[in-house]
Amino acid sequence: MAAEPLFLTSTMHEKIWGGDRLTKLFNYDIPSNHTGEYWAISAHPNGPSVIANGPYKGQSLDQLYQKQPALFGHPDSTVFPLLTKILDANDWLSVQVHPDDAYGLKHEGELGKTECWYILHAEQGAEIIYGHEAKSQTELESLITTGQWDKLLTHVPVQTGDFFFVPSGTLHAIGPGIVILETQQSSDTTYRVYDFDRKDDQGNLRPLHIQQSLDVLSIGQPENSTPSVVTLDNVTLTTLVANPFFTVEKWDISGMVSVKQTAPYLLVSVINGNGQLKVGQQTHPITMGDHFILPNDIKEWDFDGSMTLITSHI
Repeated sequence: MAAEPLFLTSTMHEKIWGGDRLTKLFNYDIPSNHTGEYWAISAHPNGPSVIANGPYKGQSLDQLYQKQPALFGHPDSTVFPLLTKILDANDWLSVQVHPDDAYGLKHEGELGKTECWYILHAEQGAEIIYGHEAKSQTELESLITTGQWDKLLTHVPVQTGDFFFVPSGTLHAIGPGIVILETQQSSDTTYRVYDFDRKDDQGNLRPLHIQQSLDVLSIGQPENSTPSVVTLDNVTLTTLVANPFFTVEKWDISGMVSVKQTAPYLLVSVINGNGQLKVGQQTHPITMGDHFILPNDIKEWDFDGSMTLITSHI
């Protein structure tokens, strides 16, 4: 059986803070103008991707991971470990935090969530919340329980092309006018600390998770990663972050680039431009908004075109 890339059909998720930029920027078919998330490469039960081509067409990614471990380098993990999303924030997301693996597995029955954001689009004046100003657990608890958000929250201006590493325990929120590509552990556990007192369509406040948040929040400002850049023939390769959970890279390609597989498998998102993916005798057109996996049985391939990719691997 000839080795093939795994192209995917994936799920959209409507959110109270979502918008319509996913169709404006990527021409995606969105369910409404409150579409917040596209789970582009996912094996999470709350939104698994489905293989769209080849001999495994129609299988969900979580099923394939279990049934064909050789495609993923015979992994130790029983759960596909990564999740790639695109988020469209038309309003503030909740101020939130995610647990680490130990807390997540004990209390939620799933992995914790360390994540990172590549800013695909940012309106002028856009900002995020990234960390907090409390110097101790006591001060943190006091500022949260008394709602002193102006004193607590650290606001950071952002622009297109920025990158942020968001380890578990980091207080964070994405502000309006921002579209991000998020690479994260495969988890859907979020603890809301503050939700701007807004109400859902039924007039209800969304639940908060104050005790869980206080259990897992880190003290001290988060430390962002320092990207490193290597320029080769026809490609500038920027390692955005590398840690025990994932390595995320940006590939700026202008021409033919030959690649050998060095990870068990590679997740790829085309964030700009277009070109071709050549695997053996097969050529696959790829364009902005495409997402796919290069499994372990693909040992080498070529990218050819003018495009920017975000890749990730364990």
